[in-house]
Amino acid sequence: MIVRFEKYQGTGNDFIIVDNRDQSLKGLTVESIRLLCDRHQGIGADGFMLLQEKEGYDFEMKYFNADGNEGSMCGNGGRCITLFAKKAGINKKVFNFTAIDGPHEAQIRAANYVALRMKDVNQIVEQKTDFILNTGSPHLIRFVKGLQQLDVVKEGRAIRFNKEFAAEGINVNFIEEEKEERAVFIRTYERGVENETLSCGTGATAAALVCCYTKNGFNDVTVKTRGGDLKIEYNKIAETHFDNIWLCGPAHFVFEGTIDLTTGSHA
Repeated sequence: MIVRFEKYQGTGNDFIIVDNRDQSLKGLTVESIRLLCDRHQGIGADGFMLLQEKEGYDFEMKYFNADGNEGSMCGNGGRCITLFAKKAGINKKVFNFTAIDGPHEAQIRAANYVALRMKDVNQIVEQKTDFILNTGSPHLIRFVKGLQQLDVVKEGRAIRFNKEFAAEGINVNFIEEEKEERAVFIRTYERGVENETLSCGTGATAAALVCCYTKNGFNDVTVKTRGGDLKIEYNKIAETHFDNIWLCGPAHFVFEGTIDLTTGSHA
């Protein structure tokens, strides 16, 4: 099977994207997606996405983790597939698409700068010193000191595979508030990738909500990832209720090509 693909990245979170509006990839397997995302034998990516037709929307985003299984919402992926959609001929300033967690709006606010409206959040659960919430994907937030030196893979894997979370999995985010106002540094261990990624959009969103800086009203928080800075805009309605949440940041086309999944060769 010959697959034509494009690769994009948003603050270092990288994705393989394929236009499947003709439904030609119905037979794509878990093993095929795993091969595509493999950084040694395939193209290499944190995730794989299909752009598909969906009645009533500009497109549907279908997302798969690097392990080949269908994943929950990916914020940086949503921003990247918006650029892909524009390049594929869906020439709009405001995009309305659907993903596994429901409808989303996306705006290309400037060249290679995309803002994505996220789902509303109505619950943050405190678990000892940790915080658990769902921003399209489930996240655990833990405040730490000395984040640059932390072994994120070791610590994140221990939480992700403990008895409470092993079955469904959870994304584990370690955060450290910056000295400058309204800024937080984050490192994320992602389920499905089972490793640290350079950035996680839903994780950055979760971190910003947990670090809410005002009692009510508009918030504007910079979340610093190892792959670059993201801006989270949101409105706080009540203690754990948030709406009008926007994940904003850079997204870039990297390269395009074809890969033969029968041999693994690509060009």
